[in-house]
Amino acid sequence: MRLFLVALAATVAVWGQVSYEQIRNGMGAEWLTYAGDYSGKRHSPLKQITVANANQLAAKWVYHMEVGRRLECVPLVHDGVMYVTNSNEVHALDARTGRRIWMFKDEQVKGSRVNRGAAVLGERVYFVTTDAHLVALNRRTGALIWSKQYADPAKGYFGSAAPLAVKNRLIVGVGGGDSGMRGFVAALSAETGDELWKTYTIPARGEPGSETWDEKVIDWGGGGTWLSGTFDPELNLLYWTTGNPWPDFYGGDRKGDNLYSDSVLALDATTGKMKWHFQFTPHDVWDWDAQAWPVLIEMPWEGKPRKVLLHANRNGFFYVIDRVTGEFLRATPYVDKLTWARGVDPKGRPIVVPGQVPSPAGTKICPAVRGASNWMSPSFNPETGLLHVPVLEQCDIYTSSAKDPQPMKGFAGTGGEQIPAEPGKFYMRALDPKTGKRIWEYPMTGPVTMWAGTVSTAGGVLFFGDDDGQLVAVESKTGRHLWHFQMGQMLTASPITWELDGRQYVTIAAQTDVFTFGLHEAQRSIPVVREREK
Repeated sequence: MRLFLVALAATVAVWGQVSYEQIRNGMGAEWLTYAGDYSGKRHSPLKQITVANANQLAAKWVYHMEVGRRLECVPLVHDGVMYVTNSNEVHALDARTGRRIWMFKDEQVKGSRVNRGAAVLGERVYFVTTDAHLVALNRRTGALIWSKQYADPAKGYFGSAAPLAVKNRLIVGVGGGDSGMRGFVAALSAETGDELWKTYTIPARGEPGSETWDEKVIDWGGGGTWLSGTFDPELNLLYWTTGNPWPDFYGGDRKGDNLYSDSVLALDATTGKMKWHFQFTPHDVWDWDAQAWPVLIEMPWEGKPRKVLLHANRNGFFYVIDRVTGEFLRATPYVDKLTWARGVDPKGRPIVVPGQVPSPAGTKICPAVRGASNWMSPSFNPETGLLHVPVLEQCDIYTSSAKDPQPMKGFAGTGGEQIPAEPGKFYMRALDPKTGKRIWEYPMTGPVTMWAGTVSTAGGVLFFGDDDGQLVAVESKTGRHLWHFQMGQMLTASPITWELDGRQYVTIAAQTDVFTFGLHEAQRSIPVVREREK
């Protein structure tokens, strides 16, 4: 029997349902899904905070997570209530003050892992637990409605990703690929939690794609799905990225391309059927899983409008793919330190440099194991046409071993180590999807430990967490610094922006706290004062 804790405080909001249509309509004053909207652009139409007044931002409230250690959640905001998650916990806060309304905690879960966020739909809030249960809560009270297991931890699975609410279902993924498992994406009923469909990312023996595997490891081939995806309602297609094959750094027991690892999958949202796939790094021996955001935009291509998918991959290349057909359009390097491949051929396959693979003696390879980028959220500003991406310039020494792979024993085929004399450096870079070129960059200082993403706004301001534990605001068109706030903690999450009572706010989770910022009230009254002075 599972035990649950619900702590209640005074209710402060007028509660309203969240419909699929509201989420589909895209970003507005509220933040209703992990990426802000289905496209993953993370661009807000709010413009009260501007290039001219961003330097007047001030902290409004801070909420402390009592047992928080590495908060990676992206908060949701609806009807004046903010929902934040920790491992096996959901906290509902008064968005005006940061005061807790209720807290839910699953006391029965063994172990603790990061949790990246919740989903809201109807009158419910949903999240996943470490032991792969999808939990449905009453959004008003935090009371448990149901808890349904969708994967078995005994088979190497765990839960960490924010579920994606699409129509009448929640789309979930699984972690555990680095220790051996068979990844999948599943759709569960929003009403009951029952499984509606499941699509595996590693084919079973005899299925299409199984010929790209050695039989020795195919049953535990990895391909985790621990990051949420994006969705095109017009095409009814989900875009979900997949993790690396297992063992990570030794490919001798898994000869072949190892489909559908390191790929983006286009799945029919109704049936789960795979419509197309694109693999970024065939036969990955560098641990460069594709768990980074597939951003959906429309842009001209060869003189005609085209629905495309943008992906800044860990392998160092920035991809543009036709999201209707999966056709490869272009890939360009977006890091300077890139040694493993000379480029990408016309079909999208990397041209690997001989000898740039892990070895028993160690091989220096760029990018590092963490990748040129990672799961930290990028953002696309349609007004400037720029994609903003947190980028790491770093190389590692990659080593490998041929030990017999045993699933769930922690064997990765060895790994990568940092080079002490080459510590690496983070940048915020703006890329032009039309050309693949770098338009500007913002260099960061710090210990090369951050995992923070971005949010773009119609006010011309880009917010992101930097490597020194600061929330930073820059001009999105040029990268010019406007403001920063030191939070004294490593940043491991992406910021959001939202509006309540006519005021725009910015919120970001740090290691143990959730910070919310807004314009200083005196600054907000300046235009009125100036009118009187006239």
